[in-house]
Amino acid sequence: MTLLITVIAAVVSTVIWYSSEKARKLKTGVLLYMFWGASLMWLVDAVVEYLESGAEYFQPAAADMLNDTFLGLSVIALALVIWVIVLLVKDPTGALKSAILDKKAKSK
Repeated sequence: MTLLITVIAAVVSTVIWYSSEKARKLKTGVLLYMFWGASLMWLVDAVVEYLESGAEYFQPAAADMLNDTFLGLSVIALALVIWVIVLLVKDPTGALKSAILDKKAKSK
């Protein structure tokens, strides 16, 4: 389930990055690299687990699927938090810098 969730997130972020110049300016490339990296990691994990357990891999318990869903959603949330931090540090549109300068100018 984590593989499926991260692949969907990777595809969506790639489509957004590819179709929008504004999205590229907002560093969505960071998101797609994180999502594709997580997808690749879980693909390797799935292959290794399939090699170890065989056909049982395709019959997970409901609790395992729920845990994997929470893990996948947690990874997406963490990637979004990292992306916001990158936006705040890089400030590609200059919004944070102008807000800080406006606040300083008003306080004088």
